[in-house]
Amino acid sequence: MNQTLTEVNRKLEKRHVDLLLAGYGACALAGCLWGLGFFFGKIVLREMSVPHMVLYRFWFACPPLFFVLRRPRFSMREWRLLLIAAFLGIPVQYLVQFQGLAWTTVSHAALMVGTMPVILAIGACIFAHERLDLIGWFALTASSAGVTLIVLGSNNRAGNAAQGPTLAGDLLVVLSLLVALAWVLLNKFLMRTHSPLQVTAFVLLSGTLMLTIWVVLRNGLPPVHNVSSRAWMALLGSGLLCNTSAMFLWNWGIARVPASRAGVFLNIEPALGSVLGVELLGEKLSPYAWIGGGMILAAAFMITSLGRREVS
Repeated sequence: MNQTLTEVNRKLEKRHVDLLLAGYGACALAGCLWGLGFFFGKIVLREMSVPHMVLYRFWFACPPLFFVLRRPRFSMREWRLLLIAAFLGIPVQYLVQFQGLAWTTVSHAALMVGTMPVILAIGACIFAHERLDLIGWFALTASSAGVTLIVLGSNNRAGNAAQGPTLAGDLLVVLSLLVALAWVLLNKFLMRTHSPLQVTAFVLLSGTLMLTIWVVLRNGLPPVHNVSSRAWMALLGSGLLCNTSAMFLWNWGIARVPASRAGVFLNIEPALGSVLGVELLGEKLSPYAWIGGGMILAAAFMITSLGRREVS
């Protein structure tokens, strides 16, 4: 009897480990896909405005979702939370974030995203009643100092990214990350009782509808002519890879692992994004930005790998 129980426990433990590894793998792949987002966005922003670029991106992201939709089983309270998540996570986050990208460089925008694991940790402390130990507070201080250094390297304050990174652009990217925190926490709550696929699909579709109404009423229909094939391919890639695939992978992953631990894989986005900006777009990083970016990435690693203590 004891041998049978031991065997069952061993199988359950192995299954638990396998699910954790799969969850971390999904989050890592999502981080890689998100790392392409600013690169694709910068290509498209050469030919159209921020609102129209974001709208096309989500229009391309939505069609595959209709094949996986099931009859919704959300309660009235869950619908309210889902619509709030859709509003914050789609029109608000992306319009703010890509307006920031339009005013700064891919490299700077990507490095600012390195603050997200720390923002997640703070959110977990406030809303999930977790706590930061001494290492966590040290990492928070280092990350804040890193952001300050990057901002000091944004000598161009006029909002013209053609002349390099700007203070306004960098700060808008950080503001979008605070909005993203609410999106992550609301999704995490909804996935306690609903599948990641359904939560992703309904949040994306609802948010895209809100985005469409806002952009069309405010900016008119997006352009169809005088758009290069390179821009169309970037829009298709950003929609299908950086939105549909990345959001589903991230939601599937954090449904199986602690969000605070999964945050370490968000470091892939700033690392990959800054490399793409420097290597493929010929951007330059100031010494302040290199030092500040390194501090942000080191702080994020510390807070997600060394300094977290789960509260049972």
